[in-house]
Order: sequence, then C-alpha cells, then structure tokens
Amino acid sequence: MKLQQLLSYTRKAVDDYQMILPEDKIAIGISGGKDSLALLYALKHLQRFYPNPFELTAIMVHLGFQEFKTERIQALCEELNVSLHIVKTDIGNIIFKERKEQSPCSLCAKMRKGALNAKAKELGCNKVAYAHHKDDIVETMLLSLIYEGRFYSFAPVTYLDRMDLTVIRPMMYVAEADVIGFQNRYPLPVEKNPCPADGITRREYVKKLLRQLNSENPGVKDRMFTAIVNGNISGWTKQKGTI
Repeated sequence: MKLQQLLSYTRKAVDDYQMILPEDKIAIGISGGKDSLALLYALKHLQRFYPNPFELTAIMVHLGFQEFKTERIQALCEELNVSLHIVKTDIGNIIFKERKEQSPCSLCAKMRKGALNAKAKELGCNKVAYAHHKDDIVETMLLSLIYEGRFYSFAPVTYLDRMDLTVIRPMMYVAEADVIGFQNRYPLPVEKNPCPADGITRREYVKKLLRQLNSENPGVKDRMFTAIVNGNISGWTKQKGTI
C-alpha cells in the first residue's frame, strides 16, 4: 500500500466521524509496532493539508523490558519533525514478576493506557490517537461475542470523561494486510514485541479464527465490519456535516 492510499483511508475516517477539529492537540500512542508507526506517517502527512489545523506529538510507554530499543523510532520521529516523549515504567516487571499474572493482557492494557493518557494530559493534549485498524475492530467484536455474549466493538471516537480526553482511531478503515503492505514499501523501524505473552493471547486465537473464516468464506471479514458500522453500536453513528 502506498502512502496516498493510507492517507485516503485515514482522511475518510477522520471526516466520517469528525475526529479532528480546529486547534486539536493530538498525542499518537507509539508502541513500536507497524500499526502505530503507520499511523504516525498518516497523521503527519495529513497535517500538511487537512483543513482543520492540528498539532501532533508522540508518546511511547516503555514497559521496562531491557531488550526493547527506541533509538530507531526516535530517529523516525526526528525525521518527521514530531516530538517523541518516552514514558519509562515498570509495568512488565509488575505484571510478570511481582503479580505473576496468568492472563496479563487486560491489566497491561489498562496500565499502559493510564500512563499514556496521563502523559497526554501533562503535555496539554486533548486527544489521543490509537492505531486500531479494521481487523482489530472485527477481532474485538468476535472476542465480545465469544467471551461476553454481546455484539460490541470499540467506537471510532470515545470521550474519556474522567481524563477529559478524546480517543480517536483514524486507521479504522485500513486492513491489516494493507498495513503490512505499507511496512514493506516504507522503512518503518518496527521493534519486536518483547512481551512474554505475545502470540498466545485470546486475541491471537481470534485473529487466527478470523483468518480461517475469511479463507473459507472470502469477504466475511468485510461483511462483519459492515455489520459493526451499521449495527447501532453506541458511538458508531457517522457525524453530520463532515468535511
């Protein structure tokens, strides 16, 4: 996927759900994976021509794994002229050594988001951009169906009243396969996830299940996404008067 196509998908999401308003200050959550780095590229280039002027900064929550390096990501942010703030934490040690969590993902995500949101507020941001793509949205719906018995997926725009922050997901129309294509075309400094639970989670199980379903029933992933968009889930109503 070329940058122009990534920008097209991103612009559509931003317009459909009015994700960016004039003078927004947006913090991009950077994990070091392909998705967040693609989002960094997308929003930086969108910033250059989008009619609503906005500011960008990047925040990375470091979980404390010593093998996770940040130098190449820092270099990319400098190249794109986006300030990067690294929040050093001991989350990895707390979860895997102190608490010895058997199902660590939920707590880890909560702690990471807490650290990210706190830093965003400290920097004066009013919005945080997550790099969730189309596959993430469908996988979340399947997780909710299988393990919670409800039809749900996170919304394109979510207001966090306790933090007075708005979460936006500008890559919601981008398929993971397209992100991989973008990674193959552009020099994204992806760093391998050092988490001991990587690849053995419920989400990984659902990811493989979705891949199998889509292989046996071509187009089923897109139809599931359409069902989410049209399914009257809270927060999924497109905004009127889009640009």
